[in-house]
Amino acid sequence: MTTSPWVKASRSGDSGNCVEMRSHAGTVEVRDTKNQGAGPALAFSPAAFAAWRDAARRGELDHFA
Repeated sequence: MTTSPWVKASRSGDSGNCVEMRSHAGTVEVRDTKNQGAGPALAFSPAAFAAWRDAARRGELDHFA
């Protein structure tokens, strides 16, 4: 099992509203940068993460913002 380092999303900017992602144990984990040590991380299968990412790119999730 390979674990990659946490990487901050490039679109997060300097606003403090940031997320980080990493590959871990066959999943893609996502966490809030404000809660790095104590906060939870969401774990997605690679296919579920790709579906979410593609929907976001197409603007299908914009109504949540």
